[in-house]
Amino acid sequence: MIGTHAASPPNILYILADDLGVGDVACYNASSRWATPHLDQLAREGLRFTDAHSASGVCTPSRYTLLTGRYSWRGRLKEGVTQGYDGSLIEPGRLTVPAFLRQQGYTTAMLGKWHLGLDWVRRGPRAEEVDFAQPFGGGPLAHGFDQFYGISASLDMPPYVWLENDRATTLPSGQTASSPAPKLWRAGAISPDFKFEEVQPRLTEKAIAYLAERAKARDGKPFFLYLALAAPHTPILPTPEFAGKSQTTSYGDFVTQIDADVGAILAALKKNGLAENTLVIFTADNGFAPPAGLEELRRIGHDPSAGMRGFKSDLFEGGHHVPFIARWPGVTPAGTSSAALIGQLDLFATCADLLGGSVPAKAAEDSVSLLPILRGLAPTELARTSLVHHSVEGRFSIREGRWKLLLWPGSGGWSSPSPKPSQWLKSTAVDLSLLPPWQLYDLVSDPAEKNNLAVSHPEIVQRLGQLMRRTLLDGRSTPGGHEPVSLAHWPQADWLKDFHP
Repeated sequence: MIGTHAASPPNILYILADDLGVGDVACYNASSRWATPHLDQLAREGLRFTDAHSASGVCTPSRYTLLTGRYSWRGRLKEGVTQGYDGSLIEPGRLTVPAFLRQQGYTTAMLGKWHLGLDWVRRGPRAEEVDFAQPFGGGPLAHGFDQFYGISASLDMPPYVWLENDRATTLPSGQTASSPAPKLWRAGAISPDFKFEEVQPRLTEKAIAYLAERAKARDGKPFFLYLALAAPHTPILPTPEFAGKSQTTSYGDFVTQIDADVGAILAALKKNGLAENTLVIFTADNGFAPPAGLEELRRIGHDPSAGMRGFKSDLFEGGHHVPFIARWPGVTPAGTSSAALIGQLDLFATCADLLGGSVPAKAAEDSVSLLPILRGLAPTELARTSLVHHSVEGRFSIREGRWKLLLWPGSGGWSSPSPKPSQWLKSTAVDLSLLPPWQLYDLVSDPAEKNNLAVSHPEIVQRLGQLMRRTLLDGRSTPGGHEPVSLAHWPQADWLKDFHP
C-alpha cells in the first residue's frame, strides 16, 4: 500500500517545457517518431495524467495561472501575451505558490523563462528605453522566489540579457538582427555574453548546481525549484551533440535534447540523495507551435498533438492538452496513469493540502488539490469537475465531464476556422459569421473534435454556458467568499447575454 504521507515535507521540482506538444513525449504517443527515454522512465516511476491542461493556449496566461492558482483572465491580461519589456502582470500582494511555500518554511528558486512582465526602470517613453544598470521590480523576487536566474520572456523576444535576482548580469552592447525560420527571433538589444544556443544547456547546468547546493545545505529547509525551460519554443537550436540525433527534424533533435536534460537533472537528484523525498512534476505551458516546423513533421508522420485537433493558441485540445507526469517515491504509485481532469492551476491547492493546511482567503481562487490522486486514491467529492480553457484571442471554452463547449465559432487561435489563420498552417481565412455560434464536443466519442453537437444538444450548451457565466462573474470557481464581477468588466464577452441565470 502506498503511504499516505511523506516522512517530511517533500522538496518540489516543477519542470515546465515551453511549447511542447503532448504527442512529442513518446509515452503519450505510440506513433512518435523519436524516443524520450528519460520522460518515459519518469512516467514508469510515477503517475502519468492523460487529461491534463494548461490554462491557456499560450505562454503568459498559463504561467500566471500556474503560479497563482487563479485564471489569468480574471486579471488585466484578457488576450495575448506579455512582451520582454512589459510591466509586471502578477498583482502586488497576490499570494503565489512560492510565496505560500516560503511561509511554510521552504526555500524557493526559479530558473528560466519568466514571461510575466518586469517593472523596468525607464530612461524614456519607449518600451525598450530601459536602464539595464538599475534593478527591476515585479519579477520573481517580488513574487515569492528567494533567487532567480533566467530571461525576461520567450527566447525569441528581446531584451536578450541574462537576469539574476533583480538585475541584468551584463549590460546590452548592441542589437541583434531578426532571424528566419527555424530560428525565428526578433531583433533587439543583446548582451555580449548572451548566446541563444547556450540558454537550454545553461539552465540545465544551473538546475544541477542548485540541487547539489541544496544537498549540502544545513538549514533543514525543503526546496521548491521552478525550472521554466525556454525550449522547445523557437528558436530551434539543438546543440551539436544533439543535431541529427533524432534522425527526424531539428525540432525532434531539440525535444531529444530536452529529454536528455531532464534525465541529467533526475540523475542529479539521485546523486545528491534528494530523489526519495522530492515530488517531481514535468509538464508544458501549452501545445506545439506550428512555426517550429509543422510541415516537416507532417512529412515524416509525426503528430505533435497526438490525434487531437489544433495547436498552440487554440481552444481545441491541441492548444492546451499537455503532458503531465508526477513522481513522488513512496507516495505516488509507480507506473500508473490517471484520467482525472486536472489543470496546472491545481498546484497551489495541492501544496496547501500536502502541508496539512488550506488555501488562504483571497488566494488561488480556481485551484483544486491533486493530493488524493497523487497518493493513489480515488478522486474525492472535492476533485475537479470542470475547467475553463482560454485562447490567444481571449476566447473561452469550458469542460465538464465528457462535454466541452466552445463559446466561439472558430478556433480562437491560429488554426482553422479563423479569420486570420497562421501562415504556418497554410489554411484559408474563414468568415466566422457563417458558422454556428457555439461548438459542443463529446470528447469521449470524438476526441478529435470533429462533430459539433451544439444543435442536437441545446440543453447541454445551456448548462455549460450557465456554468461558464457563473465561473466568470463569481470571481472564483472554488468554494469561498465570492467577489462578484460586473458585466461591464467583460464588454468583449458577447456570449454572456445568451446564458441568463
